[in-house]
Amino acid sequence: MALLNFKRKPARQYEASEDLEYLLKGYSIEVMPRTAEKISCFQKIFPKNTRVYIAHIEGTPFKDMIKTARRISEEGYPVMPHFPARIIKDKKTLRDWILMYQSEAGVDQALLLAGGVTKPHGEFENSMQLLETGLFDKHSFKTLHVAGHPEGNKDIDPDGSTKNVDSALRWKQKFSERTDANMALTTQFAFEAEPIIKWANRLKTAGIDIPIHIGIAGPAKLQTLIKFAVACGVGPSLKVLQKRAMDMTKLLLPYEPEDVLAALARHKAQNLDFNIKQVHFFPLGGITANANWVSENGGSAGVPAIESQG
Repeated sequence: MALLNFKRKPARQYEASEDLEYLLKGYSIEVMPRTAEKISCFQKIFPKNTRVYIAHIEGTPFKDMIKTARRISEEGYPVMPHFPARIIKDKKTLRDWILMYQSEAGVDQALLLAGGVTKPHGEFENSMQLLETGLFDKHSFKTLHVAGHPEGNKDIDPDGSTKNVDSALRWKQKFSERTDANMALTTQFAFEAEPIIKWANRLKTAGIDIPIHIGIAGPAKLQTLIKFAVACGVGPSLKVLQKRAMDMTKLLLPYEPEDVLAALARHKAQNLDFNIKQVHFFPLGGITANANWVSENGGSAGVPAIESQG
């Protein structure tokens, strides 16, 4: 995706700026091989120890995934590649991927997810099947993240309920309890704090205490965000963007995630047991633009991901 070239406005001074800075510490960010190529040096834009996810989109050559993982690792960042179940042909392919990531880039953490493919390419359909292979435990992965959906997922629950999503989360909770896996939920992005807070609290009430790394869309043109939000199945919080699109004074201004993050930061400061531990950014308007925004809003003092919290 192309990097945006716009004049940046001064960072808003939040009443809870210290709370926002605390929430942004240890943030992670997602790249793809083709977007990573646009960055000449990650050390110029990311704080030390920033966890970098590498999204594996259908059609991406695996050699490009390895090349990107190796480069980011060599620059000193922990790499978390995607393992999308539906585009992995079989257990042998999965084993080969794991071994190549480890030998070429020293990878010891992974995000396991179904992947945005309707029809599986082979024997895997979901992340639970990947976990059941035992390969991630056998090959000494320190951290395993799985997907979370604060607003549900119509691909998983076509009827609009959360029945199947909730069932999968209960399975993953039990998996985390019966193994020594260091797990977290990395979520789809949303644009409104209230449904995120309700979802996180609902999980906790249901006995699901896997730490949450909340997905947030980084600064981008409004049209770009709406396109990605529709394609990714973002739920009711999409109305935040639709409302903004109706305001001619804001239509041409880039969207920035200050409102949703400030609200989450305030809630976390007032509720110390809130299970959202870190923020994970989707840099839909460009990696540099996202990194700059985080830096301007207190995230420049990046810290190592706290593994005891996922």
